Amino acid sequence: MLLFLGSGCAALIYEIVWFQLLQLVIGSSAVSLGVLLGTFMGGMGIGSLALSRMVGPRHHPLRVYAWLELAIGALGILVLLAMPAIARLYAPNAGHGLFGILLRGAVCAACLLPPTLLMGATLPAIARWVEATPRGVSWLGFFYGANIAGAVFGCLLAGFYLLRVHDVSTATWIAATINTIVALIGFALASQTPFQGERDTPRKETEAVAVPNWPVTPPIQPGSWGRIMPPTRSAPSWAP
Repeated sequence: MLLFLGSGCAALIYEIVWFQLLQLVIGSSAVSLGVLLGTFMGGMGIGSLALSRMVGPRHHPLRVYAWLELAIGALGILVLLAMPAIARLYAPNAGHGLFGILLRGAVCAACLLPPTLLMGATLPAIARWVEATPRGVSWLGFFYGANIAGAVFGCLLAGFYLLRVHDVSTATWIAATINTIVALIGFALASQTPFQGERDTPRKETEAVAVPNWPVTPPIQPGSWGRIMPPTRSAPSWAP
């Protein structure tokens, strides 16, 4: 829960910082804000769906989670350093209408999709560590709640302190530091907790579905009242 608290805090610091950076490039209009939020949330959704196809279940969930956090911190710093160059490329080609909206979307996608894809994959990655029991699955709610609480704290920290007292560079480095600390703790926990992953061999779609063969007791024959015939094994009447 503490790891997800830190992860959510760093993620929302990045979101507020990226909005401050991108509004210097694509503007701070309602369209720009909508494109930014749509790209941010869309990237997280795609990342949560793509993890199971990109990373097999044989890997340790905590180790996968730690690598994701390290990559998020590295990409956050990369976006900060690359923003001046992106602004120089965008300014001569900026326009209005549909072309302008598409260009803003392309800039947001180039900047935000790589880190947000990794952000969306963190919860599915750690979900593999949870046992498939009612008590185990309930922990996913606690993890998600801790992530939301960290996000709220990250919004308050970035909006009312980091960007008011310091600048976007300081906020970005603090978020990257949080990611690094979370990753190191994840690696330490992974080294102390064994995990036996499943073999990620795909199931054959051509496997035939076995029809159950249930024992069926035939009806009592006339003249044999009080005596039940021995059961015979046969397919149910609804079987093809």
